[in-house]
Amino acid sequence: MCARQEGEPCTERELCDGRQGLQCDYSASFPGGPGECVRQNVLGCELDGVRYEEGQSFQPTCMQLCHCVGGGITCVPLCNEDLNLPMANCPNPRLAQLPGRCCREWVCDGLDNSVLLETTSADRGARSWQDVSASSGSPWSNCVEQITEWSACSRSCGPGVSTRMSNRNWACRPQTQTRLCQVRPCHLAPSAAANRVQTGTGTCESSYRAPLPVRLEHQGCHSTRSYRPLYCGTCTDTRCCTPHRTRTAHTAFRCPQGGLVQHRVMIIETCACHYHCPHLPLPSARRARSWL
Repeated sequence: MCARQEGEPCTERELCDGRQGLQCDYSASFPGGPGECVRQNVLGCELDGVRYEEGQSFQPTCMQLCHCVGGGITCVPLCNEDLNLPMANCPNPRLAQLPGRCCREWVCDGLDNSVLLETTSADRGARSWQDVSASSGSPWSNCVEQITEWSACSRSCGPGVSTRMSNRNWACRPQTQTRLCQVRPCHLAPSAAANRVQTGTGTCESSYRAPLPVRLEHQGCHSTRSYRPLYCGTCTDTRCCTPHRTRTAHTAFRCPQGGLVQHRVMIIETCACHYHCPHLPLPSARRARSWL
């Protein structure tokens, strides 16, 4: 296959002619779309009057990390305060700007606020945006791989979605990834066999497992294997019970037409009661719904 020449479309397979000093410019293309072969001296980025070289990473503020790639600039937030929860025993948590710190952080009223809070993220396996060396096989050897933590499930009960940002793609462009999630069914209350845990002054039914194996359902498609998912229970005081540690499973679903599709699914491993309640109170009991 001949190398692409100046002005011609290019992809990760249809490479530009490097001997002619050409490089693929994705600045005007849609994520996943082809770029255009341009001369390397044409590439580069400019922000607020400052010129940056192709492939250069920089921070215009302490809250942002930007990357010049393909003649365009992509920036991602470095502060993920909305994706972290304070500790379960934190009284009256609030976000505050601490001296010498860039991002707001959780502090507990009534405690020594000079000591920063540990936070428990919804998915310990995920990472905040950070510099990671790109894989050697990537066509963008200067791409800075960046992935956020998974957000909390969009619903406090019933089927929802969790999202994160990732640039792990051949164009090195930030894209939204989703996974299916369910913290608890809306039509079920925690069973009497729920695991009771003493936390602080209240007793919480922290988690319970589905009594029988179920096939996960999403938009009329069913998982090819059965699961006994773990759900988060409820707290007997005013605290919220949410996932504390999760993992992501790639699950195959078979659709009515016979086709197979794969979805990411949040698997709950542990739950915890805490005072930071991002969701509204649970809706009243309703007609039984599918798991997802």
